[in-house]
Amino acid sequence: MSRGHWADLGETTFVGGTWFLYAVYRLLGRLPFRLCLYPVVLFWGLGSGPARRASLDYLRRLHAAEGVFPRRPGMRESLRHFFLFGETLLDKMLAIGGRYPRERIRFSGQQAMLDAAQAGQGGIIATAHMGCLELMQMAARWREGLRVTILVHTAHAQQFNRILARLNPQATVRLLQVTDFSPAMAMALADRVAAGEFIAIAADRVPVQGERTCRAPFLGAEADFPAGPWLIASLLRCPVWGLSCLHDGDGYASRIELLAEQVTLPRADRQAGLNDCAARFSGWLTGCLRQSPYDWFNFYDFWMPHADARHPR
Repeated sequence: MSRGHWADLGETTFVGGTWFLYAVYRLLGRLPFRLCLYPVVLFWGLGSGPARRASLDYLRRLHAAEGVFPRRPGMRESLRHFFLFGETLLDKMLAIGGRYPRERIRFSGQQAMLDAAQAGQGGIIATAHMGCLELMQMAARWREGLRVTILVHTAHAQQFNRILARLNPQATVRLLQVTDFSPAMAMALADRVAAGEFIAIAADRVPVQGERTCRAPFLGAEADFPAGPWLIASLLRCPVWGLSCLHDGDGYASRIELLAEQVTLPRADRQAGLNDCAARFSGWLTGCLRQSPYDWFNFYDFWMPHADARHPR
């Protein structure tokens, strides 16, 4: 397996090719887009050893833990994994540009969070690199008074984020670049939540800088998760919601679930409390992937311990 931290892998998005595939879709539709996407996926799947090995490792761990496939996943399943990722990149662009058909997004579980927003109560939205979360940015614009800030590490995907910015320079959902959860950053986010805002954080990637992580069982082995979402939630004692947006039929199914009404970390062993929070998130994430196994897009060695990934032997 590739031994690097996810942020050190570099960006492989090719801007010209992305625009070309997007133009094919706009001019000819999704079927011609898919025909053009097949050779791209085949080239990437065969040519990118670390990504291919990471895909196979994840799919096989999921199968061993949950039995979601009829047989042990191989190269065919890995290529399908890559292909769905390519399709999702198109949907991300359509979502940011406001062009994704609204009727193809099905929602459930959102009313409790909307009621909290109406009452001026903010919170943390814990999500993951799965499905098309950009559709939730589009959906947030349909709800007046719903304020969302999404924490991103844009340094890892500068070219693709420039594409998204060109598609919709007026996007109302704010993106906030972070590299670590410093005390100053935590306090700034706490102020936003206290003002009734929701902070969306990908809780399936460890910090780019800093060492504050927590560990939990995930698909049969221990894995590192970021501590930031739970530290911020404990600071404000605010709710934590789980947000998924997974492929479902000809569109997506989005579900919001309450993961914790509030987070209280024990003074005697805060790390144990953080690990318990990560285990709760890991269980939720596993349930999502059991439902849609090809929808998780972390193409690196997720089970590599954080310290080893940053300081390989």
